[in-house]
Amino acid sequence: MEKQIHIEKDLNRLIEMAWQDRTHFDVIEKTFNLTENQLKKKMRKLISKKAYKRWRKRVLGRKTKHLKKLDHKTTRFEGPW
Repeated sequence: MEKQIHIEKDLNRLIEMAWQDRTHFDVIEKTFNLTENQLKKKMRKLISKKAYKRWRKRVLGRKTKHLKKLDHKTTRFEGPW
């Protein structure tokens, strides 16, 4: 039972990080060992079809989700504020 709660908590954190604008796909890959394509497949399973389409539209081409596309390189955590 405790392992199930831990897995659920990890999945919730994964979804939260994927939705955050300033959390790069590289950070998600380091944290959860998922490439961008693997994350897309996982998100498709974890959230509703409508939410998935909204998420994909939101992150598609967004510079802040792709570390290589950023004009500036972050040296510290940039929170949502």
